[in-house]
Amino acid sequence: MSMTDLLKAEEIKKALDAFAAETFDPKKFFEMVGMKAMTAENVKKVFQVLDVDGSGFIEEEELKFVLKGFSKEGRDLTDAETKAFLQAADKDGDGKIGIDEFEAMVHE
Repeated sequence: MSMTDLLKAEEIKKALDAFAAETFDPKKFFEMVGMKAMTAENVKKVFQVLDVDGSGFIEEEELKFVLKGFSKEGRDLTDAETKAFLQAADKDGDGKIGIDEFEAMVHE
């Protein structure tokens, strides 16, 4: 499954363009690509696309490249953006984002 099976390509491009030179805000980005309106089940499908190694978690190394999961044109997150994203989503403090933490952040 690819991200464009779940989300509209034009909305992804618009959201990526919005954060091309601006500090990445995951909640705003997820809303712009239409994830906030998705069912929990479909948000979890997005998570599975982003969980590159299939571990059931999005680790810090994967998080840096999260925008590339939406489109190959996506930029890498800076170290500061990666840490801020992880801190915002990692509610249990284990240093990685689980599927339920991801879904909760999208629907906050």
